[in-house]
Amino acid sequence: RMSRRAKKLRDHDINPCLAETDATTKCMDDNNYNKDLCADYFLKYKNCRKFWHGIMMQRKRNGVKPEMPSAEERKKILESME
Repeated sequence: RMSRRAKKLRDHDINPCLAETDATTKCMDDNNYNKDLCADYFLKYKNCRKFWHGIMMQRKRNGVKPEMPSAEERKKILESME
């Protein structure tokens, strides 16, 4: 069974970087845990976290709830940036 924390991390509405997390984990698994071979994946994950953290802090300052946009809202935010 997954812990409550693990379930939260697997929830698309809570974790905006689920795809990046999974891609990084897969890369590590495929490359015998050689971090150097997965540097691009780590960078994408880091950039994802930084981006959504900024959005979350902005929403928090503006009193918007929930602070982390839902998966559907995040999709719209990203589409508006293209």
